[in-house]
Amino acid sequence: MKQLAVSILVWIVTAAGLLAQQGSRRVTLQEAVGGDFRQATAAGEMRPATDGEHYTATNKERTMIIRYAYRTGQPTDTLFNARKARECTFDTFDGYEISGNGHHILVWRDVERLYRRSFKATVYDYDVRRNYVKPLTDTGRKAMIPTFSPDGRMCAYVIDNNIWIRKFDFDTELQITRDGEANRILNGTTDWVYEEEFAVTSLMAWSPDSDCLAFVRSDETEVPEYSMQMYGKGLYPDFHTFKYPKAGERNSVTTLHAYNIQTRDTKRLELPADAETYIPRILFTANADQLAVLTLNRHQNAFNMYYANPKSGVFRLVLRDENKAYINSDWLYGIRFTAAGFTYVSEKDGYAHIYQYSPTGVLQRQVTQGNWDVTAYLGTDEITKTVYYESAEESPLRRSVYAIDSKGAKTRLTAQEGTNRATFSSNFAYFVNSYSNANAPVRITVNETKSRKELRTLQDNAALRSKLAEYAFSPKEFITIRTASDIELNAWIIKPAGFDPAKKYPVLMTQYSGPGSQEVLDQYSFGWEQYLAANGIIVVSVDGRGTGARGEAFRKCTYLRMGELESRDQTEAAQALARYPYIDGSRIAIWGWSFGGYNTLMAMTTGNGTFKAGIAVAPPTDWKYYDTIYTERFMRTPRENFEGYAATSLLERAKDLQGKLLLVHGTADDNVHFMQSLAYAEALVQADKQFDMHIYQDRNHGISGGNTRLHLYTKMSNFLFDNL
Repeated sequence: MKQLAVSILVWIVTAAGLLAQQGSRRVTLQEAVGGDFRQATAAGEMRPATDGEHYTATNKERTMIIRYAYRTGQPTDTLFNARKARECTFDTFDGYEISGNGHHILVWRDVERLYRRSFKATVYDYDVRRNYVKPLTDTGRKAMIPTFSPDGRMCAYVIDNNIWIRKFDFDTELQITRDGEANRILNGTTDWVYEEEFAVTSLMAWSPDSDCLAFVRSDETEVPEYSMQMYGKGLYPDFHTFKYPKAGERNSVTTLHAYNIQTRDTKRLELPADAETYIPRILFTANADQLAVLTLNRHQNAFNMYYANPKSGVFRLVLRDENKAYINSDWLYGIRFTAAGFTYVSEKDGYAHIYQYSPTGVLQRQVTQGNWDVTAYLGTDEITKTVYYESAEESPLRRSVYAIDSKGAKTRLTAQEGTNRATFSSNFAYFVNSYSNANAPVRITVNETKSRKELRTLQDNAALRSKLAEYAFSPKEFITIRTASDIELNAWIIKPAGFDPAKKYPVLMTQYSGPGSQEVLDQYSFGWEQYLAANGIIVVSVDGRGTGARGEAFRKCTYLRMGELESRDQTEAAQALARYPYIDGSRIAIWGWSFGGYNTLMAMTTGNGTFKAGIAVAPPTDWKYYDTIYTERFMRTPRENFEGYAATSLLERAKDLQGKLLLVHGTADDNVHFMQSLAYAEALVQADKQFDMHIYQDRNHGISGGNTRLHLYTKMSNFLFDNL
């Protein structure tokens, strides 16, 4: 066996003023989980205006929409004021959208959340030229996904699964589809699994000439239903029933359609693909006869992009990308069209890199290259042909922003070492950068792109920095751990304040470990881990195999056996940490939420007693119970990969669990269903394994609301104090 080694990196940011805290206050649990150390961000959701020189934002009270100049930060115009607009019946609003010509602004309020991203709301149309507000729809009902036409003269939206269009010039409203029905037919919007796993709620697209509205119709009639009991406060519980396709089960049948504004006809466009093909995104190019239709096969290892002519119905394959494991669907939303063509991020050379194509799909150049991953494509300046992106090329733990011109010359736009996230003005003359590191909260600045000059600071979190200086705590340190499998893993460690290297401390390992995720990142966070450290527990986080920013081979080596290598890496990392002279190897615990909860249980099951205790919150316990898109992306179907599902099922391994366990779940979890924990609990009972379990009534996957979060973390803290 190779010698286990842990090497500490000298990576503590002294400039933040947080090294070797001299404060005397001790972090309380209420402060740690109640948001007392939450960093402030720039208020008002800054949005680039079309002219490139301005952005829009709401005021703090959300009564106005104001336009500001990037260069000076000064307000130049008030675009909407709820207290001054004629016929406005409300004082505040929740969100807004501005038409391309600026003549109409949609504002909405009374938001009703549906799932993670979707919502419906009461939407109003503000006629800028008339300073007049009226409801967007005459139906009196709430609307979803309101979408302006490019010319700003119309808006499409969905009410009760049907598409409607408001024509502002004539003040008329048309119903485009009539077959929408809950849990059966969706027009323009997406079903639960598309929303959750493709992060998309709208599948509507206007042509650039505003003559055509393309949309996807989803028929979920044959998708199996899942019912959650909602207990409420009445004598009898209600049920929330929705379509949820589990691994290997039927998905919605999706079809593509185009509505012609002039003729009022709807045409079905026959996609040249089988019925199980996913359509995660549709959008028009600059050409009204080219609707880009982005598809994935059910295995999600083949991506096709077609150009469809909405008038003739003819399809043409423009781009195809195949992978031995799976395509990262996130990159489908990074495709942008310009007059010169489009860009696409692929992993074809083993790392995520940007490729530039002609309008017809001919590869022109690989824009970025190297043994590192692009982590975000930020756009291309059509005039200069400069490409902007974020990457992990310095280190998987860091993020910087770069520009590459048409000749391949690269410029780093952000100087600070840590995590940089940038959004650019529409003409790329300016960018807003959010920067933080592990021991300093975010600092948000406006910068000039060409000179890289910092123009002003939008948020420096000075109050939070001062607050942190009052507390006694140890800063986060980054380390690398070489495991018994001879894999070097990135990690961070937080030691108790007043750390004594002569003492033996217990350890909590905190992890998520899901495919492509990353917990070990040089960015600010300050929460429960610091409360535990203040109470004598060392906290460590390790990113094992399968996590992100270390290339495709590292990211996808868990394919078809999701959970095996991830849990092995946590176990071997814990065993390596046990060799530290100040760590008590007999008092190591592990915890996680969602996939992290699953991996906690896997590590306690396969770790041969490495972990004395563990906490699993809302864990999947058998992948056959989870949804099609996520599970099959990494595991294929249960029928195709029977051995992989069996080997990674916690239900099949309940008898092997070792250590004290706290199992937590919310009964109204629409994502990882409560039945997963119930099935595992029953398996433990039949295996004669004792464990603790706590249930939160009518709480979803996030388990929050009211006093719930504090109660949960109190429960988990006490469990660790009692068992470590």
